[in-house]
Amino acid sequence: MKTSEFVAKILQIILLLLFAFGLTTLILIGLNVWLLQENEQLQQQVARVAPVASPTVSKPQETAPANKPNFFKKPTLEELGNSPYDSLVRYGYALIHETYKYLGPDAPNPKLRYAGNRLACQNCHLEAGTKYYAIPYVGVPGLFPQYRGRENKVGTLEERINGCMERSMNGRSLPVDSREMRAMVAYMHWVSRGVPIGEKLKGNGLPDITLPARAADTLRGKAIYESKCASCHGKNGEGVRNQAGGYQYPPLWGPDSYNDGAGMHRLITAAKFIKANMPFGATADSPMLTDEEAYDVAAFINAYHNKRPRMAGKEKDYPGSLNRKPVSAPYGPYADSFPPIQHKYGPFQPIIEFYGGKNVQ
Repeated sequence: MKTSEFVAKILQIILLLLFAFGLTTLILIGLNVWLLQENEQLQQQVARVAPVASPTVSKPQETAPANKPNFFKKPTLEELGNSPYDSLVRYGYALIHETYKYLGPDAPNPKLRYAGNRLACQNCHLEAGTKYYAIPYVGVPGLFPQYRGRENKVGTLEERINGCMERSMNGRSLPVDSREMRAMVAYMHWVSRGVPIGEKLKGNGLPDITLPARAADTLRGKAIYESKCASCHGKNGEGVRNQAGGYQYPPLWGPDSYNDGAGMHRLITAAKFIKANMPFGATADSPMLTDEEAYDVAAFINAYHNKRPRMAGKEKDYPGSLNRKPVSAPYGPYADSFPPIQHKYGPFQPIIEFYGGKNVQ
């Protein structure tokens, strides 16, 4: 080959590489511009319908006196014996710890495939429902029966569990008299030993946060996610699978995540959970994110462009009790005139004021 032909070939290769690099750069710039436009559109839409208000602090939760024993301890199954009750508790723990294995789409028994995804109950109820301010089960059985606005009736613990099955697990209800339901209830009672009936412990549910007096910034949330969340939950929210068929770190959106009727799909609820528990190792007493960071990353995770399963019939929630609907429920109907986009991304202060300081979730 002549020198001139060789040089020409080299130049062609260089030009092709430069073209490929330029095309990739344009695609990445285009994606970020799209996200920026989406975020700016969100801010503009919300600005047209809501005035800026001062930051709001959720009402403090009930607390137990300081001299109360610590009920939030990891379960020690070794203390269980072989009685029918102990065996049921042990099965309840297994169902909560590895829900996907026993009730998921790949469960060996097709009749037990009640969950529609491969999550585990403890993906939200951390440490099998025993972690402080991580939606624990500790003390919960003693709070039922209780009135639930979503159904507008006094409901049972079993009905509440089935609410999670249909929404967070994107599946269907367990039969109330099934061994699986009885096992879950038995386990919840077991981790609640010693808690006075009817007492709401400090550490139950989720801690309060100060809500920024603005709409959530999904572009800022994306940056926080990429720097502090993606290493465990994946660049595209896909999670990290384990060898047992579930997830070591659960997906945060996509087909194997919770559906759009789940409580975690509400921005305020997700932000509270994230602030108290994420990234891995964080606690309510030693958080790793600020309230604003949790607020923005929760909005990004639940953003419109991050697709997740849809729940049919969720518009029927809160029948005759729309005035009790959480202010960050991202779907109508509502008992107010604020638009759905404001219910999804905020600012929430005007909506909270409309409801007299209630429904802050």
